[in-house]
Amino acid sequence: MSSNPSSDTDFTPVLLVGVDFGLPHFDAELQELGLLAQTAGLKPVARLTCKRKAPDAALFVGSGKAGEIQTLAQMHGAKEVLFDQALSPAQQRNLERHLQMPVNDRTLLILEIFAQRARSHEGKLQVELARLQYLSTRLVRRWSHLERQRGGIGTRGGPGETQIELDRRMIGEAIKRTRERLVKVKRQRATQRRQRERRDTFNISLVGYTNAGKSTLFNALVKARAYAADQLFATLDTTTRQLYLGEAVGSVSLSDTVGFIRDLPHGLVDAFQATLQEAVDADLLLHVVDAANPGYPEQIAQVQLVLAEIGAAEIPQLLVFNKFDAMPAETRPARLQDMYELDGRQVPRIFVSARQGEGIPALRELLAHMVQEAAARDMTPGETAELPGPPG
Repeated sequence: MSSNPSSDTDFTPVLLVGVDFGLPHFDAELQELGLLAQTAGLKPVARLTCKRKAPDAALFVGSGKAGEIQTLAQMHGAKEVLFDQALSPAQQRNLERHLQMPVNDRTLLILEIFAQRARSHEGKLQVELARLQYLSTRLVRRWSHLERQRGGIGTRGGPGETQIELDRRMIGEAIKRTRERLVKVKRQRATQRRQRERRDTFNISLVGYTNAGKSTLFNALVKARAYAADQLFATLDTTTRQLYLGEAVGSVSLSDTVGFIRDLPHGLVDAFQATLQEAVDADLLLHVVDAANPGYPEQIAQVQLVLAEIGAAEIPQLLVFNKFDAMPAETRPARLQDMYELDGRQVPRIFVSARQGEGIPALRELLAHMVQEAAARDMTPGETAELPGPPG
């Protein structure tokens, strides 16, 4: 992968490795792993893929392929090897001894990106919890890049206590403290949600695969300045604003949430329950899809899996196929609004370009219509709908 020579010194050269076990979502080009690596400040210099029926218990790829990886890494000057799948602690340790260089996996890479990107107190706590849970399964002293926020975990041992026992105890205590602090944050967020519910605010949450354009769409709808960039996990912290949908509807609450990704570490799903709770408590999910990505059906399926895991699968959805302007002419739809089959049910779909503003007025009209329909369904017989008035 080529890059600007003047900036090469800032990035660690890495070799990307992917193993095809016959699963439908295998990324033969390792494009997503490459994007994750670049987002984390690494520079992919070579890629290697291979096929196996099952992982090798000791080296994940087997000794022969491990030899190929070592040769390729030396040839391209790679300083680290990055696997697209999760490695067990033993596999990681054995590979590093065999290759004589650091070996990391997709899970650690995502954790590292989250650690770099978290801004709010809640986001940092959530990342810290997931990071500690991952570290507790390794207990390897040299993870300096994981320990920088704490100045190293466990530097002195007590009488009769081995270093690994001290590490295990200290990490366990840190996990307990972080969980207790997160409980307090969850209570605060629950109080905020109850206040919104008392005001009868209709809640809409943006969800979707990472880099689908959720933050750009959020900014286009509410004229906000939430951080948006063409990179993975640009948004980690939930941002909520009021969205005015005209006199007939008034204002609704719109939240931008963290993007989903294939093989999201379970520790992150668990740790981010407080943030993802915005999606669970929504009245409507705006499921943003990168329409220009040929792999969008798989990305939709991955988002649905996470929604099911957090208990949000049954919430009504509106599919927003974003990046309409980047779609090849031959794949552009004849109609910009239609129905799409999602998990056996028909859901409305609309094509927009959040960056260009194309389709945004039509999206606002469709949202207003769906909010009115929801209010009509919730009315008891003889009751008149009372929707929020315009802001101010």
